[in-house]
Amino acid sequence: MVDTLPRRAARRCRATTRAGCTLLVAASILVAAPGHGADAAGSIDHVEAEAGALQVLYSVPGLAAGTSPDLDSLQVSINDQPVEAVAEVAGTAGRATVRRTAVITFDASNSMRGERFTQAKAAAQAYLDAVPEDVLVGLVAFADEVETLQEPTPDHDRLREAIDDLELSPKTRLYDGVVEALETAGSDGQRRLLVLSDGKDTSKTAIGEVTEVVRESGVNTDVVALEQSARARKALEKLATAGDGSLLTADEPDALVELFSEEAADLANQLLVEVTVPDGLAGTEGTLAVSIEADGDTYSDSAFVTLQQASAPESGAEQPATPQAASAPRFSISRDLMLVGMGGIALGGLLVLAMALGVFKRRPKTTLEDRVAAYTKTGDPRAAFQVGAATPTSAGSSKGLTDSAVGVAEKALSSSKGLESTLGSRLDAAGLSLKPAEWLLLHAGSAVGGSVVGFLFTGGNPFITAVAFAAGVVVPWLYLGLKKGRRLKAFDSHLPDTLQLMSGSLSAGLSLTQSVDTVVREGSQPIAGEFRRALIEARLGVQIEDALDSVAIRMDSEDFTWIVMAIRIQREVGGNLADLLLKVASTMREREYLRRQVKSLSAEGRLSAIIIGGLPPAFVLYLSVVNPTYLKPLLADVRGWMMIGIMCALMSVGGFWMSRVVKVKV
Repeated sequence: MVDTLPRRAARRCRATTRAGCTLLVAASILVAAPGHGADAAGSIDHVEAEAGALQVLYSVPGLAAGTSPDLDSLQVSINDQPVEAVAEVAGTAGRATVRRTAVITFDASNSMRGERFTQAKAAAQAYLDAVPEDVLVGLVAFADEVETLQEPTPDHDRLREAIDDLELSPKTRLYDGVVEALETAGSDGQRRLLVLSDGKDTSKTAIGEVTEVVRESGVNTDVVALEQSARARKALEKLATAGDGSLLTADEPDALVELFSEEAADLANQLLVEVTVPDGLAGTEGTLAVSIEADGDTYSDSAFVTLQQASAPESGAEQPATPQAASAPRFSISRDLMLVGMGGIALGGLLVLAMALGVFKRRPKTTLEDRVAAYTKTGDPRAAFQVGAATPTSAGSSKGLTDSAVGVAEKALSSSKGLESTLGSRLDAAGLSLKPAEWLLLHAGSAVGGSVVGFLFTGGNPFITAVAFAAGVVVPWLYLGLKKGRRLKAFDSHLPDTLQLMSGSLSAGLSLTQSVDTVVREGSQPIAGEFRRALIEARLGVQIEDALDSVAIRMDSEDFTWIVMAIRIQREVGGNLADLLLKVASTMREREYLRRQVKSLSAEGRLSAIIIGGLPPAFVLYLSVVNPTYLKPLLADVRGWMMIGIMCALMSVGGFWMSRVVKVKV
């Protein structure tokens, strides 16, 4: 609603003392109406377009009491072309009218106690007395809680009861109350908010968020401020401006009745203008101009409107969408197919879990061969400690579903002994009890599962599907490498303490085998586990030096390799092995100190290498998800692929160079 000059003057009058009110209104009338018969400002409050017609709510502000517009003097034009129109008082019984809704948003905080609260209730009651019967009125109260006490209804007696039942509470959630009132007002017809508050907002909602909601809603918002501070009044003025309304102020509580009565009078004096749109203007846009005479003056206003076709559906029916050029269809799958796919993934996950728990496995008795094979990658390590117990069978001996799948993976590995050996050594170093065939099966499942999930959740996007497949291939290797690296690092870091423990055992008169057993019982992981395996091999007839050398090979430890070599030499030529181990432990501690110092000094360079190397692919992945069309020019042209190839080559060279620069061997 456009706030006209006489109306603004009248509302500013409410903010002043009554002594200056007459002077301000008189000045505004002199500015707006310099002479009798001159044009004054009317107000087009609301327009609804129908098939071949317009319904306009039109206000004539500033009329004296008992004065009404001359309905026969109505003149309406569209783009300066006169059109047929009739006017009547809005809400006249027996005539269809535009839905009009008003929501009173009431401050029920403790700061309103006393005469202020009493006068506010009286003002709301006066509003209900003066508002037309066809206006739907609602009530929202806010304090520590925001509550819709009455949905918009033409039964104004129910509103009176709700107002009488209002009670005060602490706090003032003003902004939340305004948002609630906007939702209560609905989305049809002319909607107005009348907000009453005497304190600043105490909620966590920002004023910017509320003004944006008010502006987008299109609801006319008038705010009544009672004894506000300058800062709080400025915030309320922003609300009124966003709602194309006015900030009305009253320094005394008894002035509220007059303010609310004037707001109701605005609705009571509204005119409903029904405009017939000529066939030649239907379906176009233009400027609607309305003028009417009242008390010797001509009140006029104009607004930009959109006119519907005469053949359009009736008001309230769904309008046909404007035809648009069809875009190239993207590959997509139906909702049913997606649900079936997700169900299949869930079922597959349950089957994998069941196989991991051994649900489909037979449990024959363990033989002596199985117990011996448990110390190699061809057997189950748990079989070494079970005699005659029912344990899962080795690969190929069971006809269960799990063993069948593992058997297929073993056949695939049989053609590449190098791959099987590499997988076995990596799994040993990482401390995983899986066999190479089992790991290969899980690896393939993660790759296929990742690609299926990416396909389903992106509607068949090939790029995301490829990325998900690559992630399923790479992530298990990264996990295995990370677990192996952590275990090897833990092994090397605990070596000095282990050597010191062995040295103390040897000094106490124990043999080398007994000192290894001491480490198994009192050492820390992963050294205790590896030494346990070496001790079991020694009890099966393997030389203790060879068993320890196998530990050095599995853990890829150069330091432990030198220790085993020193033990071999000592056992051949003699000497004090306890003193030797102490000196080696001291040397290793010094090297570890130097290694950590070098690592801390090169931390900045390593971090730079990680950020520089990871930022481009991470940003490309982000763009492909957030704005896929942005990368299309790069992927649709061969020059783009050439640029991608060159970039990958340069990034690879740069990453390799930086990794060599920051790597210092101690």
